[in-house]
Amino acid sequence: MPMKKVLLSLTFVALSLGAYKLIGQVAEKKTGIEARLAQALKMFPDADTDKDGKLSINEALSYVEKHPEAKDKFIAKNGGSKSSSKPASFAPGAEGTKVFVCAHSYMIYTADWLPQLAEAAHVSHLKAGQQMIGGSQVIQHWNLPDAQNQAKKALKEGIVDVLTLSPHLLMPDEGIDNYTKLGLEKNPNLRVLVQASWVPKDGKTGEFTNAMRDSVTADEIRQMRDFHHNGWLKQLESQVATLNAAVGHETVHILPVSAAVYALRERVAEGKAPGLSKQSEMFRDDHGHPSDVMALLVSYCHFAAIYQRTPVGLPVPTKLKDRPQMAELNKLLQEIAWESVTHYPMSGVKVADAKP
Repeated sequence: MPMKKVLLSLTFVALSLGAYKLIGQVAEKKTGIEARLAQALKMFPDADTDKDGKLSINEALSYVEKHPEAKDKFIAKNGGSKSSSKPASFAPGAEGTKVFVCAHSYMIYTADWLPQLAEAAHVSHLKAGQQMIGGSQVIQHWNLPDAQNQAKKALKEGIVDVLTLSPHLLMPDEGIDNYTKLGLEKNPNLRVLVQASWVPKDGKTGEFTNAMRDSVTADEIRQMRDFHHNGWLKQLESQVATLNAAVGHETVHILPVSAAVYALRERVAEGKAPGLSKQSEMFRDDHGHPSDVMALLVSYCHFAAIYQRTPVGLPVPTKLKDRPQMAELNKLLQEIAWESVTHYPMSGVKVADAKP
């Protein structure tokens, strides 16, 4: 990977609070960029070039430029996050689309939402299994011991039709390549869908609360979207294009979830989202984990890409049926999801090819 691209990647990661794997993983009682830099300093004390006992972002970036192996060392040291998994839950011979969800916390909930949406749409959705590591890169899933690696097991058994993955902000992520190539050995028709998530804490480097999202204007949201898409997403697109070329066909597609999230935030900021008066209602914490409404939006994006069909017209899920104005909001979520997926070339979904 050319040094220019590496530096672009590192700069974006350092500016985004989701960059836990590069500049440290916060102790539970610590918050903010300072805590992450402090953790990095413990691992790489010689990175503190001015010897003031603190590590600045510039010092961290300079150190990684001179010592690229530091990235791998940090990932190796912090790759032990707790994992959870579930095996396939369908009987041998069952017919339907077999979906395995390999995720961090910004995507794992789709494993529960998708069967409900598929049932409402009268399509057969089979759970091929799921695996979750909080705040993870896909490579961390790949590096799990075989006894804990449900994703590898399912792919080796050839019981996966669709594999969904959720990389973190540090790119490229070799885990995407590894899982794709493994899965194709048993199922040459495997589809891999990679979620492009939104940026945690709106990319802020100081103190941040969920309520601060309420003052973000539609123009600022568009700027946030463009920065994310022109930085991190371009790197993901490059990796996916290279991977597809290597395997000989378009096996891997990208789920433009961040585009859908930013589109909904724009509607809320403009007062055009029934039942949502504040952007903070889309999130359940400062970090950016989704509320049930936003989780449904993300799941509609997954539904559209997996089944190549619009979610528009599906009923309000039982979990949200008592929410005020939910019928109108549900329709908006469906329309945003479908528009986001079909207007993004690398999703693999085109309106003309969509199933009824």
